[in-house]
Amino acid sequence: MPAIDLDAVRSQVSMEHVLTLLGFVPSHRRDNYLRGPCPVHGSRRPQSRTFWADLTTHRYGCFKCHSTGRHIDLWAAVHGLTAHAAAKDLCLRLGLRIPWLASHRSPQNLA
Repeated sequence: MPAIDLDAVRSQVSMEHVLTLLGFVPSHRRDNYLRGPCPVHGSRRPQSRTFWADLTTHRYGCFKCHSTGRHIDLWAAVHGLTAHAAAKDLCLRLGLRIPWLASHRSPQNLA
């Protein structure tokens, strides 16, 4: 399977894109910092503030399930995917070109 340029996906996809696709509704917002129910462990209380997301740094975390990472990691954690599969899925859902990495093998090395 060809590799995906994860840095290119991270630059094209924002935390806001991921949260919107997840249907996340924050219970508290201060500038670009959101708090609310955790989409990873599926907290149900709308007033919950265990989950946080920073729209500027594209990072997230949960004080209850301890899931943490960047926006592609969030998509992967919620859907049980690898980072590669999550990046590909996000590109497809958002209508973005998948940034495949060129193979490091030259035709001479294939013999």
